[in-house]
Amino acid sequence: MPLKAATETKLNSDEETVERILNGEIKLYESLMRKYNLRMYRVSMSIINDDMETEDIMQTAYLNAYLQLRNFQNRSSFGTWLTRIVINESLLHKKKKLKLEQLFSNKEEDIPHSETPLKDLMNKELKAILEKAVSELPEKYRMVFVMREIQEMSTSETMEVLEIGESNVKIRLTRAKEMLRDQLSNYYKPNQLMEFNLIHCDKVVDFVMSRINMEKGI
Repeated sequence: MPLKAATETKLNSDEETVERILNGEIKLYESLMRKYNLRMYRVSMSIINDDMETEDIMQTAYLNAYLQLRNFQNRSSFGTWLTRIVINESLLHKKKKLKLEQLFSNKEEDIPHSETPLKDLMNKELKAILEKAVSELPEKYRMVFVMREIQEMSTSETMEVLEIGESNVKIRLTRAKEMLRDQLSNYYKPNQLMEFNLIHCDKVVDFVMSRINMEKGI
């Protein structure tokens, strides 16, 4: 196949799938959902920042997209069109949530908010990771970092304690931060953030497909 033809086939694959779905091959909608689940999840999470709510938003967005498939006119890619739908759903959800929070904000002002066990656990795990990273710094950098950033000692006080000049304090602090940044980056990769695992993927896909089949009386 010529390069141009291959490129066109690749670019049109989503559009061809949409056409086949509209012609009755409803099951193919599942493949589109699985293809875009991770993107949809990350985009919605960037707005909502709540895992359970994001799942609900994705399901609503996919159902709305399915119902509007005939309005998809290839003015943009299918992925772009679908992403706009999930963004709109996420923003709408956030707006409704803010309104509800405002309604109850006065009643909650006097209620103390304690951390949930999950949040507390996450904070402990993060604290352990940070402490380990700091402990592995070379001593001369670790001492400056602890004094300046953890103990919040002044530059002059740090100079006096360690008997080094101002430039040395600043250089060591900068170097300590650089090493910490490099070290902490080993705990994750950018593409591992906001992972949408298979269990969540199946849950969303199964829910949407069951609703679509109910609409079609299958």
